[in-house]
Amino acid sequence: MRRAEALRDQLEQDIVTGHFRPGERLDEQSLATRFGVSRTPIREALMQLASTGMVELQPRRGAFVASLSLRAVVERFEAMAALEGMCGALAARRITDAQRTALVSAHEACEAATRAGCADTYYYANERFHRAIYEACHNQYLAEQAGQLHTLLKPYRRLQLRARHRVGQSLAEHGAIVAAILAGDSGRAEQALREHILIQGERLNDFISSFGTAEVA
Repeated sequence: MRRAEALRDQLEQDIVTGHFRPGERLDEQSLATRFGVSRTPIREALMQLASTGMVELQPRRGAFVASLSLRAVVERFEAMAALEGMCGALAARRITDAQRTALVSAHEACEAATRAGCADTYYYANERFHRAIYEACHNQYLAEQAGQLHTLLKPYRRLQLRARHRVGQSLAEHGAIVAAILAGDSGRAEQALREHILIQGERLNDFISSFGTAEVA
């Protein structure tokens, strides 16, 4: 993983768990000193966080933690659940043989990550899994809309995997999704994906609540 991406992941966690509060300025030099790096990867990490809406970049003032209520984040998960459900329903009808292979391979990567016991490794394998479903739905506009929300919710989707037992539960949900899509069962695929995403929002709520924070970036 590139240094800036590793820094982004750490800063995501610090923001979501309340180490940095909404509205707080993120000083590049202080962060560079903390992590023992130059300001360049720090600046790149902050730009990546700004692209997801977690950080606000203000001209001549610097980077600030954005304010977004937990309710607003959960609402975005609800919208994403609807879009992903539609992707799953279409994928069950339209998936090609090559895309079947890609989906199964992505699921196997998630299984391997689960055995390795690393939530972050699972997260990146999970990215591949969901992108495989977007591709298999054969609706470019829908895939783009789902992909945009997927990107915006990246920090929260990664953090919810740290809730107790969440990785194992997520893998089991993936198994049900794969089975439904490969069986061509649109209704079951849509329901399984909707529930999978909604549960992510609930688990994020649980994780954040354990830190006693009411606002996240």
